[in-house]
Amino acid sequence: MLRHSLVPDGQPLAIKCSLEKSLKSGDYNLTWYKVGNKTAVPRDKFSRIHQQKNLIWFLPAMLEDSGDYECVISCRNLTSCRKMYTKVTVFKRIDGLCLNEKFAVEEVIFTLSSAKVVCPNLDYFRNVKNIQPVRWYKDCQLLEGSRFAISNSDLIILNVTVHDQGNYTCETIYTYNGKQYNISRDISLIVEVSPPKKPPEISYPRNNSIEVELGSQITVDCNTTGADGYEVFWTGNGVYIDVFYMSRIFASPYEEETSYDGRPVHSVKLIILEVNSEDFEQPFVCQASNAFGQVASYIILKHKVPDIQRWLTGGLLSLLILTCITLIIYKIFKIDLVLWYRNSVCAFASKEDGKIYDAYVLYAKSSGNRSFSHLETFVHSILPDVLEQQCGYNLFILGRDDLPGEAMVSVADETLKQSRRLIIILGSETSSCCLLEDTSEQQLAMHNALIRDGIQVILIEVDEIQDYTSMPESIRYIKQKHGAIRWKGDFSEKSCSANTRFWKNVRYQMPPRKKASYSEVYLLPLTLNNSAAKGS
Repeated sequence: MLRHSLVPDGQPLAIKCSLEKSLKSGDYNLTWYKVGNKTAVPRDKFSRIHQQKNLIWFLPAMLEDSGDYECVISCRNLTSCRKMYTKVTVFKRIDGLCLNEKFAVEEVIFTLSSAKVVCPNLDYFRNVKNIQPVRWYKDCQLLEGSRFAISNSDLIILNVTVHDQGNYTCETIYTYNGKQYNISRDISLIVEVSPPKKPPEISYPRNNSIEVELGSQITVDCNTTGADGYEVFWTGNGVYIDVFYMSRIFASPYEEETSYDGRPVHSVKLIILEVNSEDFEQPFVCQASNAFGQVASYIILKHKVPDIQRWLTGGLLSLLILTCITLIIYKIFKIDLVLWYRNSVCAFASKEDGKIYDAYVLYAKSSGNRSFSHLETFVHSILPDVLEQQCGYNLFILGRDDLPGEAMVSVADETLKQSRRLIIILGSETSSCCLLEDTSEQQLAMHNALIRDGIQVILIEVDEIQDYTSMPESIRYIKQKHGAIRWKGDFSEKSCSANTRFWKNVRYQMPPRKKASYSEVYLLPLTLNNSAAKGS
């Protein structure tokens, strides 16, 4: 990371991408980008934003230029490159105010015989001829007097006291391509009493660890600040790491800059071209010393561990999506899946329950002059053809399966005990006057289904029934609790197929059968013989 640059709207700015001193101009390519843009900053010097060598220029900077920028250094003799980032903040000055404390750069000086206050972000304007002398202000008042001097655009304060603390502004005019630009920088100056008679400070590393991959190339900066006359170097396993590019591990020659308080900042890079297994868990130590003492701070390389949280989040999200898809598929194909399961698994795992009939069929019989031909055709022809002949179910239908002369109440009671389901069939002509109208066996069937035995009821509408208010209360209760399956077909072969949606719904509510497949059942003559025997 390079330093954060603050600049007022409409003023020029130049930022330098730091290079190793050993690099020659032909050994690398340097390109500036605004983070998020794939297009490089142009090299046309007449462009408002352009790059020259390792500098990016804003002539001038505008509010929309705020953001992160990166310079990419590609070395031709190395397989990799490195990137350096900087943040640019362009702010608008408030009318009537000579400085903006919110965007002032903080600098620290000490109560010495003399101290230097740096005009920030002006480094690359200093040595050009087309810049006017810098003027310095404190709290918007021009600084004059023998205690103040200007050296290379910086302010020199003699005999510094705590009263020199405050807000400072440096101003100048820069001319480029015949156009003049105002330059002003705001500084919040802090004066500390004690002089820096102490060992250097290491801002990074901080006795920490970093995760790296085996075989990767890494670069670690050792950034130190202190008084003049100190040295910085790296050691590994107690051995001095030399500045030697032919080695797998080497240190770069340190780069010197100036901090905001005038103290030198030294940065020495530890470069490992290829991380080996012996590099892990070994401290690499950065040491710095001056006349007042020595300090050291280490960094340890650790194996890069997988991002468990990211994998866990992805796994949970995938599981949630899979669950939703599964539920949607099950809701759409539930009936087909259940019927397939019965044929594939339940046919070999179902147990006998001692009952003879799969369903007891109850319907409204002919009464008076009413026409029940459609309903009776469905009950005596279509229903047995599909459920008995095609699906292998065993049905009991009054009028077909009872013997003449038997007591109807006794037959109904005994048959219901031997049945697994109760099928009630309603037609459009059906009403309270002809359904369950003082019919003892029907009343008994309803009683057993609803109260005594708890037999599952399947309610079928042969025709559309708009109103159930005329139906007996028991029918209304069954309709409300179990719903009804409506027959929308005709007497064609297609409507009488067990694989239509209507018959799948009926089969879904019927008990499972021990049949391998419907095609095999359909070919067996057993159910046909049984029906003939019952009819006889």
